[in-house]
Amino acid sequence: MVDYVSNSRAAARARRREAAEVASLVRRLDWILIGSVAALVGYGLWAIAGITQRDVTGDPRYYLTRQSVYVVIGVLGLLVATLIDPDLYRTRWRLIFGGTAFVILIVYFQGAAIRGSKRWLDLGFFRFQPSEFGKVLFVLAIAGFLAERSRRLHEVRTTLTALGLASAPIFLVFLQPDFGTALVYCAAVGAVLFVAGSPWTHIAAIGAGAVTLAVLVLGVLPAAGIPILKGYQQQRFTSFLNPSQDPGGTTYNITQSKNAIGAGQLRGRGVDNATQTTLNFLPEHHTDFVFASLAEERGFVGAAFLLMLYLLVVWRGLRIVTLAREQFSAIVAGGLVFALLFQIFVNVGMTMGIAPITGIPLPFVSVGGSSMIANLIAIGILLSISVRARVRR
Repeated sequence: MVDYVSNSRAAARARRREAAEVASLVRRLDWILIGSVAALVGYGLWAIAGITQRDVTGDPRYYLTRQSVYVVIGVLGLLVATLIDPDLYRTRWRLIFGGTAFVILIVYFQGAAIRGSKRWLDLGFFRFQPSEFGKVLFVLAIAGFLAERSRRLHEVRTTLTALGLASAPIFLVFLQPDFGTALVYCAAVGAVLFVAGSPWTHIAAIGAGAVTLAVLVLGVLPAAGIPILKGYQQQRFTSFLNPSQDPGGTTYNITQSKNAIGAGQLRGRGVDNATQTTLNFLPEHHTDFVFASLAEERGFVGAAFLLMLYLLVVWRGLRIVTLAREQFSAIVAGGLVFALLFQIFVNVGMTMGIAPITGIPLPFVSVGGSSMIANLIAIGILLSISVRARVRR
């Protein structure tokens, strides 16, 4: 009887302690970040409902339903990522790196070819794009490598080794071909090196090398009869530099995108009168050019509100970088936030003609399960870093 009472009291104390820990975790969450992401996702679903209501005959809510399912899965991933201590990733960065590269490699042997590109793995019940999840896992792996060598960051060997590791998944993604995602990986590498504290001379040398490589790939090698990019990829860059050269052909997409944004004016044309979108003059209006469709339907006010939500998310993410309890968490947060910012800038920029068309989706808005789930998991990792940083402080 005494043992039973003692065990009951111990179990009650354990339950109270667990409840207190859960309550403490909930209080320490960055509710501004959570609220801004929730508003961003909700706004994106609302936008997709209007943009795609005429895309599928007989089912105006087809894309909205699919996107809502992706959001539910992504929120579950966010919750799990929030509960995992980032230190777990730091000690297993080799496994994360190897697994990421291996899954991306599988795409070449098992992936489904769509429009000449092999980017997806089809599991029957779900088709996903490994390179989208790789944007998150890639940052975790490279951050783990740099944190492990935090006292040797000044050595050229450390920087070169990090670039060598990064080049493997970047090259695999580039060969899919997915030039836009490869650019996101490159941007993430620069961000993690900067946050880790790599010398400015190293970063400047990397930047100079990137510019030289771009000149070779886009100009010198094609002129010499050695093209590196696919024909359509080369046309995207040439049309970016000369957007008026062929408005009915190579520059058709960007021409229609600009027309859609301009037609929206201040308050937008509404769903029914957005002819660029509803009559399919604007291609890929629910994926690559979703921002142009939003601007046409909701105008400058609607587009500015979306950008304001992005700004809020980026601000909270940068704040987490400064609060991180140790170097690894800070590097991860910096890499994830900059990768998100890079995707926003390129996607919005290409719809307005200030960036080349690369096929990068607009985070939390473009239709696509892999992008939505991966971005929500990234937010979960940021929340995990934030919660544990506040514990230390």
